[in-house]
Amino acid sequence: MRLILILALVWGMPVSAQDMPQAAQVQSVPLQDVIGQQLDAFNARDVDLAWSYASPMIQGMYGNPDNFGTMVREGYPMVWDNSAVKFLTQREVSGRIYQQVMVQDTNGALHMLEYAMI
Repeated sequence: MRLILILALVWGMPVSAQDMPQAAQVQSVPLQDVIGQQLDAFNARDVDLAWSYASPMIQGMYGNPDNFGTMVREGYPMVWDNSAVKFLTQREVSGRIYQQVMVQDTNGALHMLEYAMI
């Protein structure tokens, strides 16, 4: 199972925990496992492992784990260094599953992310 991080949500904007919806029942916990394992790999600086979870499209865009790791480290520090993760709602659109994830960065700011599962 591969995943793509959808970058269109509230990247970088701190959000109050009181403003977050309650987590919905998720139909497929393995999807959360894949996302969680990639986030853990980034925290451990295991870019090769994090790369292994990236979709073929993302792998094609960045070409190798080092380029991918640089993009995440420089562009998405809340993914590179996350201190807490909460899985929120999951939805299906045109046969593709999207998982919302609230990530806390090391400064305590919350970020809403959405992953498309491929």
